[in-house]
Amino acid sequence: MIIVQNSIVSDDIADQRFCCDLACCKGACCVDGDSGAPLMEDEVAKLEAVLPDVLPRMTEAGREAVAAQGVAVRDKDGDLGTPLIDGGACAFVTYSDDGCALCALQELYKPMSCHLYPIRVEDYGEFTAVNYHQWEICRCAKGKGLSLYLYLKEPLVRRFGQEWYDELIEQINLRNNG
Repeated sequence: MIIVQNSIVSDDIADQRFCCDLACCKGACCVDGDSGAPLMEDEVAKLEAVLPDVLPRMTEAGREAVAAQGVAVRDKDGDLGTPLIDGGACAFVTYSDDGCALCALQELYKPMSCHLYPIRVEDYGEFTAVNYHQWEICRCAKGKGLSLYLYLKEPLVRRFGQEWYDELIEQINLRNNG
């Protein structure tokens, strides 16, 4: 594990290579699963603010799900997430002509959990756990491209800040060269 400020970062973030391959997975992470994309409390207001511009980009079923459930719901564990369409796809999913699941929010406001994926962040009060979520639907992305911390630099900086990211790089370099 790598310690960065008050975060415990899994070694996988430094060691595993990853590169999304939409041609292979068809955006299954937006469709599969038993709950919507995890949301932080402050993201609800952001989603509500962009909703008028997002609604025309959404499917009819997605618009109906948001009308009935709102932009965020609590799952069975009490965690906040995006609503689902009939317990399946995220309400904000849309589809390309070739059937690839895409996000209607993409250009206006991407939820942090989606921007960071396959990294998952869990806040435990005194510390934050930063882990690589290995999901079978992403098998075609695993081992390709850059190390996760490089591939996901932009969302890591967005979530934790540049100083945190610079310290992560420093700790990885120390670990690899020390």
